[in-house]
Amino acid sequence: MSAASKKSLDDKVVVITGAGSGMGREMAILAATRGAVVAISDWNPEGLAETVDLVKAAGVRELRSDVLDVSDRAAMAAYATAVAEQFGRVNMIVNNAGVTVTGDFEDMEYTDFDWIVGVNFLGVVNGTKEFLPHLIASGDGAVVNISSLFGLISMPGQTAYNATKYAVRGFTEALREEMLINGHPVTVTCIHPGGIKTGIARNGRKTKGQDATAIDRLFDEKLARMPADKAARIILDAAAAGKARQLVGMDAHLIHHFAKFTGSRYQDVVARIAGRVIPHKSV
Repeated sequence: MSAASKKSLDDKVVVITGAGSGMGREMAILAATRGAVVAISDWNPEGLAETVDLVKAAGVRELRSDVLDVSDRAAMAAYATAVAEQFGRVNMIVNNAGVTVTGDFEDMEYTDFDWIVGVNFLGVVNGTKEFLPHLIASGDGAVVNISSLFGLISMPGQTAYNATKYAVRGFTEALREEMLINGHPVTVTCIHPGGIKTGIARNGRKTKGQDATAIDRLFDEKLARMPADKAARIILDAAAAGKARQLVGMDAHLIHHFAKFTGSRYQDVVARIAGRVIPHKSV
């Protein structure tokens, strides 16, 4: 689809989860500047309130904000109903909310694994399931699910995060095929960001013995290269164009192509490099 044929967001109802910071916040601001009616949510009321002020300052047409735990299926169902009733339609859902757990799997607690699955994967499932009927009814719907570069390649210390982001990818790609087969007027886009300047790593959990300060410094200073507002533009442009997949960041493109070229051998290369770069846990 050419740039000229991209869908306009003007007067479209755009729902964004995890909008209290980072890419979610920047997507909400950008959607507002493009004339969208915006519904935002986050689990953190303070961060959400800050986003509300910024979206209003951007001249949003109409705004709704809710404190929401995307892993709470009943809460998501009630939220989707409320948004659709308030605005009369829903045109786009961006399932952006996400968390991290960093550390070796052998040191991970089941509670940590359940937590990240609940937010990163089931949150996407819940948001998609509850908003999909409204998107279909709109006649011009879009599902945008945020996976990760780590939904395309694996990384040591990220077993739980990898599992959820690979799951988001598989779920999203199969959903897109179903929309095509059934002739529903809904595009489905899977997003794979690389290192984006957000607080996701800093605010995530670490397993016992991990040097949280060193891990956060590595992400903030070495890995997170792209500003969140630039990532937001790439994501919303991809969604507007109805792309099936969008990688975000030069690192995502380079590493993805490297993994495709080397096949499963990339795992050995990653293990050698990560063993030297990633901070070691204390014994």
